Amino acid sequence: MVLGGFDIVVIALVVFVILVLFAGIKTVPQGYQYTVERFGRYTRTLGPGLNIITPFIERVGARMNVMEQVLNVPTQEVITKDNASVSADAVSFYQILNAAQAAYQVSNLENAILNLTMTNIRSVMGSMDLDELLSNRDAINDRLLRVVDDAVQPWGIKVTRVEIKDIQPPRDLVDAMARQMKAEREKRAQVLEAEGARNAQILRAEGAKQSAILQAEGQREAAFRNAEARERLAEAEAKATKMVSEAIAAGDVQAINYFVAQKYTEALTSIGSASNSKVVLMPIEASSILGSLSGIGAIAKEVFGDGPHPPTPSAPRQVSSRSTPTINPFNQNPER
Repeated sequence: MVLGGFDIVVIALVVFVILVLFAGIKTVPQGYQYTVERFGRYTRTLGPGLNIITPFIERVGARMNVMEQVLNVPTQEVITKDNASVSADAVSFYQILNAAQAAYQVSNLENAILNLTMTNIRSVMGSMDLDELLSNRDAINDRLLRVVDDAVQPWGIKVTRVEIKDIQPPRDLVDAMARQMKAEREKRAQVLEAEGARNAQILRAEGAKQSAILQAEGQREAAFRNAEARERLAEAEAKATKMVSEAIAAGDVQAINYFVAQKYTEALTSIGSASNSKVVLMPIEASSILGSLSGIGAIAKEVFGDGPHPPTPSAPRQVSSRSTPTINPFNQNPER
């Protein structure tokens, strides 16, 4: 089949239209923005999706990533305010808000942000003392973020975070700080031990004081009770003596027997409880004891009236005789 001139023109026109369509249709992926230039001049920005430009007149200029990106800041040597040398490295997060400004306001965007961040790290950290630098990392991050974000605003950039990853003082300085920390902790431990000892002494003194007070109160109460008991005993003895005296004055000989029996029993008690006597053997005359006890019973009957008679005392237990001398308190001539 032989094509004529008209057929060739039609085919060429169709091919040209297809090429124009392919040249004018642009697809922008999500997270990116494209700038459009017309004869080299910025005209507009293409967003994600299908876009159409004028072929051969307009072209895509810069393809900008508008997602948040991370930028590692290399290690920086910083001289602090108190002339201490430290090493610090950081990381920066930024995002392009205006693709046109980021494309045409600055050249080599990442390098510009990196150098700006490093410069401000040396500036901010160099204005602080070493102790402040090590203890206020959040404050350093806030200052860096504020300074760097203000600097990149004309570029259409938003710096979201600037974080100091690590601060490394020299080794000798770290050792000195460790010794200082150890000395401080030892001082605190000594202070706490001294305070504990002082509190313990105070508590012991308070306890001794309370114990002495309670002991004195107890002794005072005991003395009062003893004095009251002695007073009552004296009253009872005075009353008994008065009654016995009245009985003797009335001619009752049993009262005399009462005193004799009382003294007799007291003498036996003293002999039995003497510390220098080990074994005491003596005959006890039952008639004298019974006579004394009968006298006591008669006096009690006269004083308290008729009542139940006291039980008849049993005969004294016989003690085996030994070669030890015996004592008879009612015998005028005791045997030796």
